[in-house]
Amino acid sequence: MHFTRPAIDITMEAAADVYGTGLVGILLTGANEDGAAGMAVIGRAGGLTVVQDPNEAEIATMPQEAINARTPDLVLPLEQIKQLLLMLETH
Repeated sequence: MHFTRPAIDITMEAAADVYGTGLVGILLTGANEDGAAGMAVIGRAGGLTVVQDPNEAEIATMPQEAINARTPDLVLPLEQIKQLLLMLETH
């Protein structure tokens, strides 16, 4: 799928089926559209979707494709993603 093995979309879709609203999907820099469909599925399942700000990504294609496919809950720079993960860990 999208010339990627293993394809993250398949993993995200399976995780969304199992964890639904308890899932947090985070998509970072990347060179193709892999992950965009999976993030959309996570969002439709009620999970939290977080995408790296394409303006600071080394390669903006993956985060931008995810934004185009379905507006994520959060678009954040890496430092704020780190802070979010730390907050989620303590709560």
